Amino acid sequence: MSAGGTGPPRPRRYRGTPWLVLQIVLTGSLLLLLLLPIYALFTYAPLSQILDAATNPAVDASIWFTLYASGLTVLAAVILAIPAGYLLARRRFPGRSVVESAIALPIAVPHLMVGLGLFLVFALPGTPLYRFANSIGFPVYYTIWGVVLVMAVVSLPYTVLAAELSFRSVDARVLEAARSLGAGPANAFLTVSFPLALRGIVAGLLLTWARAVSEVGGILIIAYEVLPGGPYQGPVTSTISVLVYNLFQAGDLEGAAAVSSVFLLIAFAIFLAVRLGERSGWLPWRRGDVGP
Repeated sequence: MSAGGTGPPRPRRYRGTPWLVLQIVLTGSLLLLLLLPIYALFTYAPLSQILDAATNPAVDASIWFTLYASGLTVLAAVILAIPAGYLLARRRFPGRSVVESAIALPIAVPHLMVGLGLFLVFALPGTPLYRFANSIGFPVYYTIWGVVLVMAVVSLPYTVLAAELSFRSVDARVLEAARSLGAGPANAFLTVSFPLALRGIVAGLLLTWARAVSEVGGILIIAYEVLPGGPYQGPVTSTISVLVYNLFQAGDLEGAAAVSSVFLLIAFAIFLAVRLGERSGWLPWRRGDVGP
């Protein structure tokens, strides 16, 4: 009892309603900003034209090629970007900040500049790398290798950065415990670091894929059209972004919107499958688990 005969003041219960309302308003505003362009695409072209675009051989070839080239890009991210992220997360070496900045630079550089730089290095006749690439059967100009090269340069940094953050979040004591039990560096990576960082790495790979399929600036310079050759033996085609750009340039707004709508449905299905995989448990983690 207090001196005045009354009990201690009751703590005021904090009601988070205003904060919750603010979150809902801001999130709703973000969704509106993101969904309005998509809504415009699906409503500008009539449904019949969207269905025609879905069965158009030229559109199907472009979509298939885009998925194929972006898939090769994701494979390159697995081979090159994940080890780079692990190195940056676990090793201290002189100039690491410079390396991190150089890896992140393509994210900020306009991609037309990236395409121009790649053209000067790999596609300009007479340059050493032009002669080398052609001598080993990997010509870049107007080929699938040029598309994959552009996609890789502009999108692999996302996997590197996501992998670096994910590997850093792995508790060093867990790794020390694995090493004390006799695990070598490679075994500790495969059995401890990689599984714990996998969720963040997959997020990075999804970002890499999304950035790869959306690339247009660099591809306009390196591979405006893609000719058969190497692992691609289909018809002359282009990536889906270049196809939509060409339709827009030709003044066919309904055609551009219809093709965009078809590819948006495919991309949405891929992202939805990953989310449902999280919830169902067939992915190596469950939604809400503590993890990177």
